Formats: sequence, structure tokens, C-alpha cells
Amino acid sequence: MSEGLSFPTSLGTSTPDQIRLLGQDLTADLMGKVSFGELAFWLVALRRPTPPETRVFEAVLVALADHGFTPTAIAARLTYLSAPDSLQGALAAGLLGGGSRFLGVTEDCGRYLHDVLERDGPDLPSDDAGWNALALAAVTRTRERREFVPGLGHPVHKVRDPRTAVLIDIAEAEGLRGPHLRLFEAIGRVHEQVLGRRLPLNGAGVCGAALADLGLPVEMLRGFALLARAAGLLGQIAEERRRPIGMDAYLTVDRNAVYIEPEEA
Repeated sequence: MSEGLSFPTSLGTSTPDQIRLLGQDLTADLMGKVSFGELAFWLVALRRPTPPETRVFEAVLVALADHGFTPTAIAARLTYLSAPDSLQGALAAGLLGGGSRFLGVTEDCGRYLHDVLERDGPDLPSDDAGWNALALAAVTRTRERREFVPGLGHPVHKVRDPRTAVLIDIAEAEGLRGPHLRLFEAIGRVHEQVLGRRLPLNGAGVCGAALADLGLPVEMLRGFALLARAAGLLGQIAEERRRPIGMDAYLTVDRNAVYIEPEEA
């Protein structure tokens, strides 16, 4: 090591005959003994999750892995069509689409719920009526700012997102249905009073609430959504190799493109 230089890390390090990760011997303590989801949690939180936390966390990863021909999946497939020699480029193209409409809602919702809970201090409601009042005030403030409540609505699941109730049930069974999930559920009950229409609590939003209840930093939640979607995108690219649709998608757009003369200035 050069004199005066220091680059501290608590994650991984290597010697000629050993790899250490999170203070553990990688081969003796972790390989074959720790699931990938458990390790991902551990790498961010710097603590090993409990079995209940691992179950909820891995349920979130499963819920977010794939959702069909979303823009992220299409981007990955078309990039692979264009550059089949660059698997990493196709995977990255799909991940780059994780924003405020797809995948990023996980973080946006977690942050929103966290901010509401922080605003109202340590004395949280003890019953549904209290949570409803808190949620109603939050949704009203958001509407007055002409902003959207993250986690409400879905382009496909117009009435009910099937992931939402299942994840809440898993968190309840594991004793991890905390304030973020309870507030999110209350928003689902009261938002119609403010918005004038009923919208489903979507899967990305409930995942953000569940991750926040695990004590994970809200500014990192999008990363977990991307971690999950990386597996789904790898599956999409593998299917593109087996049963390609990228060329058809490209040609459908190209052959139906309509040229419009630019307007004169």
C-alpha cells in the first residue's frame, strides 16, 4: 500500500489464499450456506437478515423480477437484436429504464411513506382509524401540490394487483407488517375520498413499503428493484435467443411509421 493512502471497506477483500466478505470467509462461511437474497440484504445493511426478514425480502425480489413485455424488457430485447455480441449492453439497456413509471415506483413509494411517517413524528396511530386519518391528510397534501401518490394505479391491473395482498400477508405472518405497510394499506382505503376514483395499490409500491419496514435505506430501494429485474431481463434475453421477437417488433414499428413534414417555423 502506498504511503499515506487508505481506502477503507467493510465489504470484500482478498489475499493470495482467501476471500473475505462481510467479515466472513467466503468459501467456508458463505458459499452454500447463504442465499443470494440474504447476501444482497447483508451487503447493503451490513447485518445478516433474520429468517423472517429474508423471507419478506426474497418475496419482494420474486415479485419484481418480471412482468411481461414491459418497456424495460422490450429495450433489452431490441438492444440484444442490435448487438447480440453485447449481452451486458442488453441487460444494461433494460435496467436503465427503471424510473418513475416502471420499477422506480418501489423507491418512490418507500420514500413517500417514510417522509409522511417522519413528518408525523414518533407517535404513530394504534388503530385503523388513526392510520386512515394519517393517510387522508397525506393524500390531501399531495393532491394540493398537484403531485401523484406513488404506488397507486397500474397500467394492467386496473382493479387489483395480485402481488399486493400476498406480500402483506407474508409480512404479517413473519411479524414484519410495520408502519410503512400499514400506512400504504390506509392510503388504499381512503384515497378515493380525495381523488374521486378508486385505484389499486400496485406491486411496486407494496414492495417499497415492505423494504422500508425491513429498515433498509429508502434511498437504496430502487437498487433492489433493479437487482430483481436483472434476473427477469436475463430471462427475457435468453428467451429472445430461443424464440426471437425483437426483429418483428422493430419491423412492425418501421413498416407502420408515417412520415410527417416538419412544420414550418
